[in-house]
Amino acid sequence: GSCQGNSVERKIYIPLNKTAPCVRLLNATHQIGCQSSISGDTGVIHVVEKEDDLNWVLTDGPHPPYMVLLDGNLFNRKVMLQLKGTSRVSGLAVAVAKPNPPQGFSPGLKCPNDGFGVYSKDYGPQYAHCNQTVWNPVGSGLSYEDFDFPIFLLEDANETQVIKQCYQDHNVPRDGSGPEYPLCAMQLFSHMHAVTSTVTCMRRSSLQSTFSINPEIVCDPLLDYNVWGTLQPINSSGKVDPDKEVIMVASRIDSHSFFWNIAPGAESAVSSFVTHLAAAEALHKASDVHLLQRNIMFTFFQGETFDYIGSSRMVYDMEKDKFPLRLDNIHSFVELNQVALRNGTALWMHTDPVSRTNDSVEVQVRNLLDILSSSSMEGRVTLQEAGFSQPLPPSSFQRFLRARHIPGVVLTDHQTAFQNRYYQSMYDTPENIRIQYPEGLTPEEALEYVTDTAKSLADVATVVARALYRLAGGANNTSAIQADPKTVSRMLYGFMIKMNNSWFQSIIKPDLKGILGDVPQHYVAVSSPVNTTYLVQYVLANLTGTVVNLTKEECLNPEKIPNSEKEMYDYAWVQGSLDPNSTSRVPYCVRSTVRLSKALSPAFELRQWGSTEYSTWTESRWKEIRARIFLVASKELEIITLVVGIIILVFSLLATYFINAKADILFSIPRDPGAVAY
Repeated sequence: GSCQGNSVERKIYIPLNKTAPCVRLLNATHQIGCQSSISGDTGVIHVVEKEDDLNWVLTDGPHPPYMVLLDGNLFNRKVMLQLKGTSRVSGLAVAVAKPNPPQGFSPGLKCPNDGFGVYSKDYGPQYAHCNQTVWNPVGSGLSYEDFDFPIFLLEDANETQVIKQCYQDHNVPRDGSGPEYPLCAMQLFSHMHAVTSTVTCMRRSSLQSTFSINPEIVCDPLLDYNVWGTLQPINSSGKVDPDKEVIMVASRIDSHSFFWNIAPGAESAVSSFVTHLAAAEALHKASDVHLLQRNIMFTFFQGETFDYIGSSRMVYDMEKDKFPLRLDNIHSFVELNQVALRNGTALWMHTDPVSRTNDSVEVQVRNLLDILSSSSMEGRVTLQEAGFSQPLPPSSFQRFLRARHIPGVVLTDHQTAFQNRYYQSMYDTPENIRIQYPEGLTPEEALEYVTDTAKSLADVATVVARALYRLAGGANNTSAIQADPKTVSRMLYGFMIKMNNSWFQSIIKPDLKGILGDVPQHYVAVSSPVNTTYLVQYVLANLTGTVVNLTKEECLNPEKIPNSEKEMYDYAWVQGSLDPNSTSRVPYCVRSTVRLSKALSPAFELRQWGSTEYSTWTESRWKEIRARIFLVASKELEIITLVVGIIILVFSLLATYFINAKADILFSIPRDPGAVAY
């Protein structure tokens, strides 16, 4: 017969498996985020669905501390600071608001990456600290607060319902008086090892590494890799000729929200890098790209959300001659920022008013703007200048400007403040950029379904690709350069809906198939490369590379074959798509110019953990993250149970003592009367 274990723990606790914690991050001066005590925090559950419900938690309820189940629409700065200011709250579980909060929700800062861009007291002081334009007016700064209790996001509506049902059954106040025991309680574990700041935690980790055999590291720098590739191959291990000019195209590939690894970033990241990838494909298809006088470099920066980790590292490497390109090679810079929420046909071109006061830079910027404007598509995408007196929005380009006056433009869907009302939040989802699929599509049909958003972004990619072609010196008619809406659709589906799809499966290496999770998140993290980095790398290789007729052995060791030009190209043996008649795949070799370069802040390379020049963000380590609910008895009953237990223990000890003392009498063997003694 079957044997089944019947755990006592399973009878007492209901684990909550689909949750996302708020964790602790640190920079040179602060700690932000949340944590529980070392043994987890417990409290009686109280559901807060309207502001009036807070009174019970803050003043009226007789059973503090409380675990608050907070409706997503109330998850705002005002409510959170009220909860932060009381000792009657031991933790928080946040239910996702459905639909997205109509008033907008951004836990990011009103002035993202403030102090790490180009504007400062020495450069355009009138533009520093968003004095001229507040880019993210709905930003509450909630992600940058420090909470001393745990906060978890409930991702599964069914689990939220289980908690609410437990609350209804046990915790609802009856006739104005407190509910009767037993009460429904919740316990959250998210104890963080790092405290105070990056300076403190890195120093502790460094001391541990120096003196201990088994060092206990308490925090790790946020790090990953930038992805880059060029239109014409360049020697990745050498240096590009100083006379060779390169046009740099850039976008970011990471996002963030209040909760760990919940970073859908639909508008803040995905819209820009998908458009960028589509433009790269359109350019590679042009017949005369190898004849262009200027090369084009497609660059995807990681960690930009956290004070420009990726771009500051690339600039540092270029200055220190650790990168094939130098800053002097950059002819001009075109950055794609948030581009999915256009009002009408307008796409706005932002430039830096400070560097444009230099006459030679002004001439080059003017030429750049004219070429972009004249590449507009009548009635579909029109490029317009945002205004000479306005500074650049938060962008990777700012880090390059800090190093050198490079002519450049940042393309966005907003003239002044962001159109995105969910910047750096869990609500920056496909719905935010108006992606909708008809009912009843299979995953395969959804992958291929061309949405209106995909058509719109393909138009933007077409305009950008045509402008880049002309900037690089192309003289032919650009009407043949056209981004493919079908490719854009596949990328949007893969990077926002479902990573584990047939197209992504076919373009990655066989040993990477484990990275294809379900719901894509774009947080930079501390273990690298993350899924997004790998996928951007292989999508770019797929769209811009060529299939070469090599065996697996040759593809994995290209240095063994003549004319492989290993320094100029990267070779990847990818899975290929499923053979229609069987379950096996048809793998092949892709040759491309796509490479990875480190996206670790120079502050950690230089061990300047208190740097104000470079990003210093680290993530605390932790032991366990989990949540569970259970019924808790009254204090009186717990004390009675304890006292009774102690009495029974004392009685049993005394009984054992006396039995032991009289054992020879109690347990002596009686004599057999028939036995005769001699």
